[in-house]
Amino acid sequence: MEKIAAPAEDDFTWSRETVPRVFLLVSSRSSQRDLISLLLVSPWIYRILTSASSLWQVLNFRERKIAGNRLIAALSLPRYRNVKQINLEFAQDIDDTHLILLKTKNISDQSLEFVAENYSELESLNLTRCIKLTDSGLKQLLEKCLSLQSLNLYALSSFTDEVYKEISLLVHLKLLDLCGAQNLSDEGLSSISKCKNLITLNLTWCVRVTDEGVISIARSCTSIESLSLFGITGVTDKSLEALSKSGYNKITTLDVNGCIGIKNRSREKLLQLFPNLKCFKVHS
Repeated sequence: MEKIAAPAEDDFTWSRETVPRVFLLVSSRSSQRDLISLLLVSPWIYRILTSASSLWQVLNFRERKIAGNRLIAALSLPRYRNVKQINLEFAQDIDDTHLILLKTKNISDQSLEFVAENYSELESLNLTRCIKLTDSGLKQLLEKCLSLQSLNLYALSSFTDEVYKEISLLVHLKLLDLCGAQNLSDEGLSSISKCKNLITLNLTWCVRVTDEGVISIARSCTSIESLSLFGITGVTDKSLEALSKSGYNKITTLDVNGCIGIKNRSREKLLQLFPNLKCFKVHS
């Protein structure tokens, strides 16, 4: 009787090692919803996917309903123990009994305390219009989430200059949105200039800022590519000159609309200072 040959070692290696690697590579390009759907296909797929922590580092609840229940359910799962990005922008139905209170605009200091204590490896956090937050909550976050690379504090005007100075702790920070930070002073911005890896900085309507603060950024943050000074009347041509000299012409996006102290705002003048500009806004 003819003997049946045993499976070749190469075939075994293919099914045991190569197939899972290929599957994970394909899965890494899938959306969060698709990944969750794949978990239900089979126990084998479930084991493969949940063993890859890199697939579960983002929680995006932007504009999602019942976001509070979804968030607490996700954070209770072992696969999200290494989450690095949480986006709650315009999320709905978040309650402080499961982290937060009724709408995104009511996210509390208690919520930030929870995040700071349990997710210190976070790399990105969007707190747009979370107007219930105070210095205390943000300070806890800044002191413990030192891996943050992106921080969005858009439309939050209640923070004081003291907590803005704490942003200097985030040495890995690349994106910072402080639009509407009405209490941010030149002293606070000088502290933020210690974040030398900044690439994108939004200072729209930071009305207390003057040349002094912007020049401190120009001298230290030489990697900036996108900068908004929209509506800052205390900024003059001195700031643009400092940025053009220390930024090594890296700036590609610039908004100086409403900066009445800046006189050299014509297209030609700006391109002379920043030859790599691709997007810029000036007052006509």
